[in-house]
Amino acid sequence: MESKAKALGHPIHQMLIPFPFGLLATAVIFDIVHIVWGNPQMATVAYWMIAAGIIGGLVAAPFGLIHGLGNVVVLLLFAASW
Repeated sequence: MESKAKALGHPIHQMLIPFPFGLLATAVIFDIVHIVWGNPQMATVAYWMIAAGIIGGLVAAPFGLIHGLGNVVVLLLFAASW
């Protein structure tokens, strides 16, 4: 199913989701670096990466919900057809 929410012809949700994934995954790495080497700046960086990842996820979520609801509708139509 093709996404209806688009910007310049490209699906918005697919453009937004790499940012929270990358930010949250990298925050884990910075936390590990903080634990292993004890650098307090790494904990601060991880904190702000988590904050940015959560905000990015909240921005991407409505577009994913729209796409997900469309997929459920198509699935229900196929189930009714079956």
